[in-house]
Amino acid sequence: MTLARRALLGTALALPFVGRAWAQGGHAHHGDLFHSLREPGAVPLPPQTAQQWVTDSPAPAGPPGRWEPRAPLPLPRSEMAWGVALKGRVHIIGGYGEQRVDRNYHHAYEPDADRWVTLAPLPRGANHVGVVAFEEAGVIYALGGFVEQNRTPHSDCFAWEHGADRWRAIAPLPRPRGAGAAVMVGGKLHHIGGAGDGTDRASVGWHEIYDPATDRWTVARPLPGARDHTGTVSFGGLIHVIGGRFNDFGNNTALHHVYDPASDRWSLRAPLPTPRSGQGAAVVGDRIYVMGGEGGTPGAPGGPTGNVFGQMESYAPATDTWQHHAPMPTPRHGLGAAAVGDRIYVAGGGPIVGGGVQSAVHEVFIVG
Repeated sequence: MTLARRALLGTALALPFVGRAWAQGGHAHHGDLFHSLREPGAVPLPPQTAQQWVTDSPAPAGPPGRWEPRAPLPLPRSEMAWGVALKGRVHIIGGYGEQRVDRNYHHAYEPDADRWVTLAPLPRGANHVGVVAFEEAGVIYALGGFVEQNRTPHSDCFAWEHGADRWRAIAPLPRPRGAGAAVMVGGKLHHIGGAGDGTDRASVGWHEIYDPATDRWTVARPLPGARDHTGTVSFGGLIHVIGGRFNDFGNNTALHHVYDPASDRWSLRAPLPTPRSGQGAAVVGDRIYVMGGEGGTPGAPGGPTGNVFGQMESYAPATDTWQHHAPMPTPRHGLGAAAVGDRIYVAGGGPIVGGGVQSAVHEVFIVG
């Protein structure tokens, strides 16, 4: 299928859903779903989506599942920390919003009530913060991030305590970076990849481990193929680093590496069917689900061009195989995605390539 055909397919599937589903959902913010990074106020769904949205997948078909709208984010945002789930709530932290790129927002979604609540803000606002939840301890960790638009990382790290709704400083990153991936395995926090400092904003393969018991960082074997904006999860005691980009979204990859903490070794697994970066990733049951993302030409005349992906693809570690499911109704990148039970909540993100437009769109994928 040609790229043009795929873009049209994405538009045909997604555009009617946005207007119909959000209007029927009865949420107060349905008319204020999209904001520009440059000018205040609501904007319509950008017309570029007709050319940029892509939803078909080369992977074999699996059970389609279904998408449903949920309460929008309190305000449109993107490029925040990846979403995390803790104690039955989805947390979205930091990012772009209200014409700035260094926001300290902290919102949590309560699925049973279908509502968002505002919690203690991140002590230092940033975009592309690495976040991870430590369920057993009731803590969310926030690591580094960029203080300018996708560049200029800092090294500050913080821990949010569920019972107290407060942040505290922890040992800073050994090396500042943003857009790194963070996962918990065996009570230790692994921070992998991302982009470092400097004018070239180069991707890195750094792999550092934080021990909450000692408040110290140590260095582990680096990620083969330095990259940032990956989809990364822990599954069965192993870490899966999926997709991402080399330096910018013009250099996306399908690479899928797995790290074994017991041996400090990396190995390859079946590649992501749709190469992309800025995607979400979550585990439900015996599968890893990957959704959204972007790719294209960042430095094109007149602004970035390319595609925003709506594919929902999933991986079975037991068989090392991929399949695809019903695509996202509203393709986005730089989004927050996390699973609570057997449902994956996908909030915010950019509906066009680059960081020019933020969204408050919030949709749930119901596995089936």
